[in-house]
Amino acid sequence: MIGLWHALVEQPRIKLQFKIEKKGGYTLDAAMEPLPAPLRFTNVTVQGSRIRGTGKVFWDPGDELEAELDFKEDSFEGHIHIPLIGTIPLHGARGRGPYMALSLMDEIAPYRQHHVKERSDEDIHEAIEQLLARLSLEEKVGQMCQCQASNFSFGSEVATDPPEKLIAEGRVGSVLGAFDITRVFELQKIAVEQSPHGIPLLFNADVIHGSQTVFPIPLAWSCSWDMEAIKEACAIAAKEASASGTVYNHGPMIDVARDARWGRVSEGAGEDPYLGSLIAKAQVEGYQGESLFNEETLIACLKHFIAYGAAEGGRDYNTVDISESTLRNVYLPPFQAALEAGAGSVMNAFNIYQGVPAAASTFLLKELLREELGFKGVLISDYGSVDEIRVHGHAKDTEEAALKAVQATMDIEMVTRSYDALPGLVREGKLAERQIDEAVRRILYLKYKTGLMDDPFRYIRPEKEMEWHFSEAHLQASLELARKSIVLLKNDGVLPLAKEARKVALIGPFADSKDLLGPWQFSRYGHETVTLYEGLMGKGIGEERILFAPGSKVNEPLDGGIEAAVEQAREAEIVILALGESSDMSGEAASRMDIVVPEPQQRLAEAIAAVGKPTVLVLTNGRPLALSWFEQHMDAIVETWFLGSQAGHAIADVLTGDYNPSGKLTMSFPARIGQVPVYYNHFNTGRPLTETNKNQKYISKYLDGPNEPLYPFGFGLSYTSFAYSDAKLDRSLMSAGETVAASVKVTNTGAIAGEEIVQLYIQDCHGSIVRPVKELKGFCKVFLAPGESRRVAFEITAEELTFWTPDTGYTAEPGQFKVYIGSSSRDVQEVDSLELVKESENERGSWPE
Repeated sequence: MIGLWHALVEQPRIKLQFKIEKKGGYTLDAAMEPLPAPLRFTNVTVQGSRIRGTGKVFWDPGDELEAELDFKEDSFEGHIHIPLIGTIPLHGARGRGPYMALSLMDEIAPYRQHHVKERSDEDIHEAIEQLLARLSLEEKVGQMCQCQASNFSFGSEVATDPPEKLIAEGRVGSVLGAFDITRVFELQKIAVEQSPHGIPLLFNADVIHGSQTVFPIPLAWSCSWDMEAIKEACAIAAKEASASGTVYNHGPMIDVARDARWGRVSEGAGEDPYLGSLIAKAQVEGYQGESLFNEETLIACLKHFIAYGAAEGGRDYNTVDISESTLRNVYLPPFQAALEAGAGSVMNAFNIYQGVPAAASTFLLKELLREELGFKGVLISDYGSVDEIRVHGHAKDTEEAALKAVQATMDIEMVTRSYDALPGLVREGKLAERQIDEAVRRILYLKYKTGLMDDPFRYIRPEKEMEWHFSEAHLQASLELARKSIVLLKNDGVLPLAKEARKVALIGPFADSKDLLGPWQFSRYGHETVTLYEGLMGKGIGEERILFAPGSKVNEPLDGGIEAAVEQAREAEIVILALGESSDMSGEAASRMDIVVPEPQQRLAEAIAAVGKPTVLVLTNGRPLALSWFEQHMDAIVETWFLGSQAGHAIADVLTGDYNPSGKLTMSFPARIGQVPVYYNHFNTGRPLTETNKNQKYISKYLDGPNEPLYPFGFGLSYTSFAYSDAKLDRSLMSAGETVAASVKVTNTGAIAGEEIVQLYIQDCHGSIVRPVKELKGFCKVFLAPGESRRVAFEITAEELTFWTPDTGYTAEPGQFKVYIGSSSRDVQEVDSLELVKESENERGSWPE
């Protein structure tokens, strides 16, 4: 029974794939097409040729997932019970089975348009005006509404008609969550053939870190500091998703996040606005490519505008209360960079700003986003956030909520039906029809720009699904980025693993788990995720050398689990302890009060540490965790995050030394939970803690722990070592139009080649408003052979010294700046002081007023 198996089901029309493996005990993993729904069996038993598995599904945790399969040589029979679907009899065979959309290739052929050319903006605007003149008020509003492709809900149930009815009547202009290419074809066909004007639909989806080939979560890939690799990951995701009919991505998420309790830190680039801006730009360029007319691209939607990452207590959907200075200096820069890169869409945040829900804020959406930043694209609400204007207490009813959203220039309401009230509001004179027209113009522009108006079925390409989904080239790209995303937090010399090690104890709930993809992924290939066990076997460490024991489940103890794990650890030369969070413990609606390794795993770790063998902690998680106990008791700590489809291979490459880790943290790890939020670019207080005053009482400090994080922003070790020397500036004075060069000599002082991320930080020593103790303003990745040295140089201009103040707006103020270069935000050396001076008659450039 070992291997890949499949079963085709006629009603409902699905294909089930099963992967069965035996490593000590049996494991059963499954995937379901066309729905990208992961099926995880956590309890598996085998009797003869019969296997039985039970588990839970994320969409109905109250009902049990259950399968029972009876195998013959090349076939099986049995049944599966899937919550909300029911019990289905199964007859299956070996292998992945036939491609589900094979018949669609012939069916779609007559609908294809050939030799369609990209329209000019002038042509598009003319066509929009002609179409707009033919639309009734209700038909215009229909373009501003979105429905789901099915009855599945990501929140409370939505009272609405079936999607087929809404589309045929022209009451929606876009559809969310049509993951199946056949479903996209069905719904687009209704829109083109039955709706009043045959306007094609936009198909939207959340493609956050890969489509069918899953890449590391964004917090992980940000630790690569590799913009080209991140851009490539997004381009591959766009290629795979667009082949299935998706046109419009609900991503990237570019919120700056400083509180690790917030589950959505997994979707972003961490705590720094500068690095976050570069990554935001790379993601937009990856998703959108050279032109949205290219059917291998997606419309990028920037979320969440704005300051969602500042939710109080790290609790999702919670209140945000920040100053305009913090808004502009911390949370706005990634949006500015992504808008400059040409992002076609923006999504509002769930939070309030200055007491007004973002979805209704004319200041945020109309004045700041559209008028000041010049955004001309489509503004889409987050799921249900228009109606939530009422729930917040900012509108008395649904009609007023819809009115406020449109007045704030919200173009599309995601899924809920508050916008059904818009025609009545226009007729009552409360809303001008020109505001509706403006929104519809922006929506139609995207439909023309992507070529949908001239070729509605151009994104439905089953032949490309077969070619690209989970292809070897895409898997290789995922593997390479996964390696770069791993951060070595501690190593007392036990890594890399000695090739001649006799036996390795592989212990923990993530030792042989496929739950390595993280939140926000909808791959139909999740059951083929490479586990850590499989990764080690791929390195030639055979089953006879791997002493395996799960020890515990993620959040529950296993009967006898710790005892069995301890027995394996005693027999081994080295222990790999694979612990962490399950995918559903990170992401949206996954905030945690205690950002620690769950208690059953903590007890397992304590028992293993007591054995006294060299122990390597391998972490799978979606956020920084409080790891002080592990720092004291583990010999090495490897932060792997959720690495995607090739996770096991990437981790094994690092553990065995076939890849020298080079990742650097983009979010600080607290020493204790009470420090959170903790971040490197904080302000000085009037009573800052220093080495000389640390024993005084009336200082800004804790009584029971340090101010500093355990592992700071920018931190990450290597299997080699790097020395920094001869740091200098080429001059100490500069005016606004000039450039100063900061440089340092970096030497590989270890025995193997490695890559170092050299970081430049600047502190504005005094200003019209208080500035952070340091801010990242540049970095450079340098690869050095053993003994090799290289001088790394950075250019400093007035742009790096500019910030926003309430009195003068964006400016670089004259004064003194400190320049630091080093390997992390903590491990830096002061290069020198730099003074920004006003222009003299003999100096070049102009001073910003």
